[in-house]
Amino acid sequence: KKKARESCSLPESSWEERLANAVTPLWRLPYQEQLQVKYESQRKVLQTLASRLEELGTDAQKPGGLCCPLQPVVPSSIINGYRNKSTFSVNRGPDGNPKTVGLYVGTGRERNIVCVKANHVENIPSKHKQVAQCYEEFISRSPLDSCILFHEGGHWRELVVRTTSCGHTMAIITFHPQELGQEALATQKALLKEFFTCGPGAVCALTSLYFQESTMTRCSHEQSPYQLLHGAPHIFEKLLGLKFRISPDAFFQVNTAGAEVLYQAVGELCQATGDTVLLDICCGTGTIGLSLAHRVSKVIGVEVVEKAIEDAEWNAAFNGISNCEFHSGKAEAVLPQLLASWEDARPLVAVVNPSRAGLHYRVVRAIRNCRSIRRLLYISCKPEGEAMRNFLELCCPPDPRKKLAGEPFAPVLAIPFDMFPHTVHCELVLLFTR
Repeated sequence: KKKARESCSLPESSWEERLANAVTPLWRLPYQEQLQVKYESQRKVLQTLASRLEELGTDAQKPGGLCCPLQPVVPSSIINGYRNKSTFSVNRGPDGNPKTVGLYVGTGRERNIVCVKANHVENIPSKHKQVAQCYEEFISRSPLDSCILFHEGGHWRELVVRTTSCGHTMAIITFHPQELGQEALATQKALLKEFFTCGPGAVCALTSLYFQESTMTRCSHEQSPYQLLHGAPHIFEKLLGLKFRISPDAFFQVNTAGAEVLYQAVGELCQATGDTVLLDICCGTGTIGLSLAHRVSKVIGVEVVEKAIEDAEWNAAFNGISNCEFHSGKAEAVLPQLLASWEDARPLVAVVNPSRAGLHYRVVRAIRNCRSIRRLLYISCKPEGEAMRNFLELCCPPDPRKKLAGEPFAPVLAIPFDMFPHTVHCELVLLFTR
């Protein structure tokens, strides 16, 4: 530990160190030790699942008290600067500057939030840091205040930066309009565009510059459209030999190189044959389904973000893939309808990749009650959270009160993938069969 500290360039207990500890808590550890920490945390998840399932009356205990065998953590090929998407906040910095662009130390509940520049954070690429620095320069020159608390006024808010291995960079700036009229808004948009195309921000060489007027913390394109101020409407990424189009709010795994390894493994675990139908739930821009389309007879994707579905359909057409269909809408509304009338005799394999909130109960119920689904891959970035509830609903004995009538699934294999080096998180792939 002492050696690790000596090799660090951050001053002890500095704001930079506090931010590094908050955002990348494992940054001091050699990478092999990081993987060991993550392996142990996934072991605990599987032990918890085993004991919870035992309480429900299922035969879940395996050697080591786990619910199924756990493979070693698959490492990330890129350890530093791997993120293809970063979200920067605007708030008061350690020096009191209310126009600091960075990441938070502290919590809203404790009322001790400080916004610290992320120049030294190891998982953020230098391009993202460069755009954040330019945005800070722009708003520091602006006569308009930053919007720290909605009810106190101010305008300048978040910055999202997305990059791809093709060399594309997208910046999305969130702005609270408050009482500004259309003319004043148009002026701010023109100034932003000028700064990033002709001014000091031109050094960022943005592929796309977006602006969103938002009166909420987080806002979808449907609630408040992303306005393209400059450049191309999309950026593009290559993955497993395919080209993917990415919209401002479309989901894409934050570690592209890691996603390739993850999706290849998912393909193997699906054990798909030429007559398999693959159900890709929470499909985003269609990356999983499209990367496996050549192995199966058909892919059906479901995704709540409408623009992501437009991207998925474009991705399928551009890559010459014709055996995919995509459904836009909440999975809990689309899936029960889709599966209730399912009469296709072909084997049906489901892959689910939900957010940290897990799957809606109606989605789990639809999967559980569809007899054709014998194999299910659950990809979770937070298996100890809401996903645990999903695991229990999938595997518990039939429960007429909860309308869980179908035969229960059983966990048979767990593989963690380190998609987030320096953090405590990893992506757990759990294979369920029945």
